[in-house]
Amino acid sequence: MGLQIPGGQRTRSSVITARAAATFEPLGRSVATARSFVRDTLQGWGFSDIVDDAVVLTSELVTNAVVHAGTAADVLCLRTEDAVRIEVSDHYPEREIPLQSSPATMGSPDREGGRGLQLCAALATRWGVDYTSTHKQVWFQLDLPDRPVGTRAAGPALPADLLPITDGRVRVAVVQIDRAGAISAWNEDAEELFGYVAEQVTGKPLTDFAAWPHTPGTSTGIADALQLSRWEGSYGIRDSGGRVIPVYASHLRVRDTDGDPSTVCLLVRDDERAVLQTPLRGPSPEPGALSEPRAADPFEVFIGSPAPEDLDGLLQRTVERARDMLDGDAAFLLLATDDETELEVRASTGLPSARQRFARVPVEAGPGRYGSARLPAVHEDLTVVPGAVPLLNSTGMRSVVTVPLKVEGRLTGSLGVAAEAPDRYSNEEALRLQFAADRIALAVESARLGELERLRRGSLSFLVEASDLLAGTLDRDQTLALMAQMTVPTLATWCAVYTIADQASEPYLSYVLHEDEERIDGLKALLTKVAPPDPVPTPGARVWTAPSDAAHQAALRTSMRNLGLGEPMTVGAGIGTTLSTASAVGGETVVLPLVARNRVIGMLVLGKPSDEHFRQEILELAEDLSRRAALALDNARLYSERMAISQSLQRSLLPPGLPQVPGVEVEVIYRAAGEGNEVGGDFYDLFPIRDGAYGFAIGDVCGTGPEAAAVTGLARHALRLLAREGFGGPAVLERLNAAILDEGARSRFLTLLYGELWPQEDGSAVLKIVCAGHPLPLRLRQDGTVEPYAEPQPLLGVMDDLELYEQTVTLDPGDVLLCVTDGVTERREGTRMLGDDGLADVLTTCTGLTAGAVAARIMRAVERFASDAPSDDMAILAMRVPGLDD
Repeated sequence: MGLQIPGGQRTRSSVITARAAATFEPLGRSVATARSFVRDTLQGWGFSDIVDDAVVLTSELVTNAVVHAGTAADVLCLRTEDAVRIEVSDHYPEREIPLQSSPATMGSPDREGGRGLQLCAALATRWGVDYTSTHKQVWFQLDLPDRPVGTRAAGPALPADLLPITDGRVRVAVVQIDRAGAISAWNEDAEELFGYVAEQVTGKPLTDFAAWPHTPGTSTGIADALQLSRWEGSYGIRDSGGRVIPVYASHLRVRDTDGDPSTVCLLVRDDERAVLQTPLRGPSPEPGALSEPRAADPFEVFIGSPAPEDLDGLLQRTVERARDMLDGDAAFLLLATDDETELEVRASTGLPSARQRFARVPVEAGPGRYGSARLPAVHEDLTVVPGAVPLLNSTGMRSVVTVPLKVEGRLTGSLGVAAEAPDRYSNEEALRLQFAADRIALAVESARLGELERLRRGSLSFLVEASDLLAGTLDRDQTLALMAQMTVPTLATWCAVYTIADQASEPYLSYVLHEDEERIDGLKALLTKVAPPDPVPTPGARVWTAPSDAAHQAALRTSMRNLGLGEPMTVGAGIGTTLSTASAVGGETVVLPLVARNRVIGMLVLGKPSDEHFRQEILELAEDLSRRAALALDNARLYSERMAISQSLQRSLLPPGLPQVPGVEVEVIYRAAGEGNEVGGDFYDLFPIRDGAYGFAIGDVCGTGPEAAAVTGLARHALRLLAREGFGGPAVLERLNAAILDEGARSRFLTLLYGELWPQEDGSAVLKIVCAGHPLPLRLRQDGTVEPYAEPQPLLGVMDDLELYEQTVTLDPGDVLLCVTDGVTERREGTRMLGDDGLADVLTTCTGLTAGAVAARIMRAVERFASDAPSDDMAILAMRVPGLDD
């Protein structure tokens, strides 16, 4: 089934001459991508005058598909001789669409629902909706204007009685635009033509009202046109009712008495363009120049058939035709460099070619108005603005017209025609030359790129892959291996990497690779006997002849020994190894510096076999790779150094070892959260205080990582020092609390379980415990019962005045005391948490186990409770008094 809304009365051709299709995923960013696809397609077809309406409609319809319907959108652009049809399909045919004829049912413009169809009704010549069993397709058609936008026409002189009759007087809208592009003046004719009074538009940008179609092929926007000294052409103004009124405009750039520039715009209805249109200058174009029937190929019309196949021939034919077309005395064509910063003269006629060929000028100071080659420009008299077109200095040329060559909006060159007489060219000639430039731009670009473009695409892919591989490791040895493996055999036959530890060190041969693995040892032996290349920081590749010279000398000595003219060969040395090594390095060898952070950290050496040299493109690619590899290698070095320092400092925060406590089994399991961390916010300690007495502690600093580890170091060392000074448990913790608070902004609150342990002769153990905000220790009796073994007290690092007390308990033979941090009890899996009860349940199953087995079972239970890696530090301290049966 289908819904079709007819629009327009003219009969249009339905023969499809070109098509372009794309599919967009149901993502928000797909709408912008679809807009770009349609804009690029229509501009590539030369239909810039309908681009804006097509983009607006496509944006709405794709939004309906990917945002509201939630499906992929298929966009198909179809070109016919007189129109463009764009179809947008989604995969949700059940979604309803308003079918009523009343525009009100399509939705308000302020609502998203139905707005796309309302816009279709307002902007499209024809539109409709088609349904299939799997798709819903909304399409619209935009007819091309009978006369291309900006094309000027002249009619014959007619008697007065044959002139067309107008309704009322001819109105000329006068609109003044300030330097910021805002409307500053709006006359009565403008009010009559467009329906806005001056108060409604003053201060608003002209772009809010202009339906700008872009001058055909030039991609010139309205902001660019308003900056030109003069401009004439066609566009549309949206009136107060939302309709687009085609107008013909003449812009003049002026300045007031204060020197502030502004633009005066004179606008009439497009069918009254003769009121403003500048008369044609000079003879009309010759038949076949640029006014061929639609059936003719515009490119062949301008260049001729057959077109030259080589780039130089095509460029030379272009400048000659451009000169003849505008009856000029000289013409020139410049091509943009790869980075689009400079233009290089590649063809000229009527100019001293020997002096000008391959001369370069900056793009922003090139042959264009306001010092840029990106816009069309007309200079009536170069003597008024000396140096405006540097290429024509001292050539005798007075007037010149230049236009950009663009492909998909990218500047690829500049085409110019010059004359010895002033005032030869106007905007009319600029428009004609721009049409010609647009016809040949793509052909010129294709010929220029050719095989080079394919090589560059491969190079870009290579560099992207290389960057990903190098960024994926911080291991120095692996980085060296990757550097060599990426260059061999893609860029070179063999490769060697030299590294420099510091500025005082000599280059060291760190890695050697050859595409033939059997030659690696011989190549390495040869390079170790050759002085390494000088670490010169100058970018670019430089030739290094030392390996080739050494290889040839070694091969010569081997040959002489074989002929009995030199010293006899040592046992085990074979002629094959030496000769094969010489052959492997006998070609060109280049050195590229590895520079990172303004320091040479090594050299990358690339080599070819005998009688082979590097292409310039390969060397440029190798230079790009060397920069990426140098940074990756230096990052690996810094990471290794900092990791070594970090691990050394972290190990210093851990206890040196657990002492043997007579009559008591002790086991500790510690896990720091975070990759590469050995110490975190949790800590433990067990140390002798004096004869027969031991101190133990387990604590948890707020947070994880190095900041928390710094506080753990303070706490652990303070505990040892204070306990050995003879302070009891409460006094130790009160002084530690004061030390933590003294850290100021770096302080962190701390939960701590501290105790003193005295093994007894009867096999029991007496403990004095202070539990400052820490999870309570659990006691496992031999009968399997589990109970908390202390009372909770305030944590440390929060209040100045603490009143702590210690509790004395006794562990009987066979009892186990389990101390953990909250990383154990707060282990989560979704909404479930292990908790104190879950820990107690696990502990009840540990009756009769040793301290080590108890700690291991607790850790296994914690790890099995959740599949994700722990996000908090964990510490487990288990102490057991052996039973009488042990």
